Parts: sequence; structure tokens; C-alpha cells
Amino acid sequence: MTLHDLENAVTGLSPDELARFRAWFAEYDGELWDQQIEADARAGRLDALADAALRAHHDGNTQEL
Repeated sequence: MTLHDLENAVTGLSPDELARFRAWFAEYDGELWDQQIEADARAGRLDALADAALRAHHDGNTQEL
């Protein structure tokens, strides 16, 4: 299946099917994002960001949400 085929299939969905597809895709995309974040964290690719955030907090440059 090509991207064009997929686009055509999606545009042919009924409103109810499109809503279900949208919900499914959001869940699927979120799971992939979580997996990527976890892999990046395990590989140490987020260490510099975490260190900078901790420094900012220690220096008083943060606020409660």
C-alpha cells in the first residue's frame, strides 16, 4: 500500500469510521512516541536536557504548575 492509497482510504471513511480511526491513530502514535522517549532515555540522549532542567530548578528558575 502506498501513501496515496492510504490517503484515499482515509478520505473515503464515514464520519464515524474517521472518528474511530483518529482515536486509534492517536493511541498508536502515542505508543510509538513513548517507545522513542524510553529508548532515548536509556541511551542517555536526554541526560543533557535533564541536567539543564535540574540546574534551572536549583537556581530558582522554575515555577510550580
